[in-house]
Amino acid sequence: MASSMDTATFFSKGTSEQYKFVLSLYTDAVRLKAELKKVKKPEELIKLDKWYQNELPKVLKSRGKDRHLNHEELVQAMKWKLARGKFYPQLSYLIKVNTPKAVMSETKKAFRKLPNLESAITALTNLKGVGTTMASALLAAACPEEAPFMADECLMAIPDFEGIDYTTKEYLNFVQHIKTVVDRLNKENPPSSEEDAWTPHKVELALWSHYIISVNKPELLEEAPKNGNSHHTAANGISKTDESISDDSTQDTSSKDSPAPTGIIVSPEDSLLEAPTEDSMEANTGNEESSSQDLPEEAKEESQPAAGAPAPEPIVAEKEPEPAAEEPKQVQPDEPEKKKEETTTTTTETAAEKEAAIDEQPAVKRPKVDGGED
Repeated sequence: MASSMDTATFFSKGTSEQYKFVLSLYTDAVRLKAELKKVKKPEELIKLDKWYQNELPKVLKSRGKDRHLNHEELVQAMKWKLARGKFYPQLSYLIKVNTPKAVMSETKKAFRKLPNLESAITALTNLKGVGTTMASALLAAACPEEAPFMADECLMAIPDFEGIDYTTKEYLNFVQHIKTVVDRLNKENPPSSEEDAWTPHKVELALWSHYIISVNKPELLEEAPKNGNSHHTAANGISKTDESISDDSTQDTSSKDSPAPTGIIVSPEDSLLEAPTEDSMEANTGNEESSSQDLPEEAKEESQPAAGAPAPEPIVAEKEPEPAAEEPKQVQPDEPEKKKEETTTTTTETAAEKEAAIDEQPAVKRPKVDGGED
């Protein structure tokens, strides 16, 4: 039974019917997430999610081989990502800096590289504010049969992932794990049509839903099937839809400093306050580098004394005993020097006396040699 499983067990051993049941609770999970994030109007997040999950994929598919996003759609997709996950104001600004021409060009280039996810991500990350996580969101909308969204909850549900690393390499590893479940579920219950088939994006949605619900409202999972009998199904995992939701979405509600309501446990994505997502790290690279470099320099300048200023008295007082300890070392080298000078003087005087004595001696007459000159 899904309710008795943690999400890691559900990921590894959940049956096709259990996955269908949990996927049908996706909208309930989104509403729980909105309440957890203290969103003033949860319906706004639900409407944004409906646009991302249902409308955007249809629009992209209708563009055929020239699939692309326009500037407005890119901004809206970022709004969805920040509303459902952790909110970073700088990303809302950066994504708008991209020109409409650049958005169309880079997204078209990326979608043409599918199903090569690595090349597609490389193209998408040329856009400002788009990192691996945001790129995965765009790919999941354009090609759900190949790409899942890289959600924190899904990463944490996979046993082989010990931490969260927002890199392309980590995403590709994540995709392989998700596809393993896709193959298992489709083999267990062969789909009658493409619409019924499990895809990486559907598995990701079910996994995300299970995590959010099991942590915050596990009683919703009590009716999960034990042996393949499903009670609660809905297309694309959306079981309830409010058509009267307003268009604007509010993201100014971070639960960083507010305690979680009774009975609700903060999800890992919101609890990673000290570990921002990969997208936010890209956005803040410049500011973080400048602040980390300026602070040590200021500290060094404050610690250095002004030029020409006398040394502090405490330091002089600590060094005053040192000359007394060094006096023997200064005298000892001088003694050999004096002895050397005295020896040199004595040697010089002795040599001079010998030379004077030689000069005073009478000349010795050399003997005459035959054949030689006198």
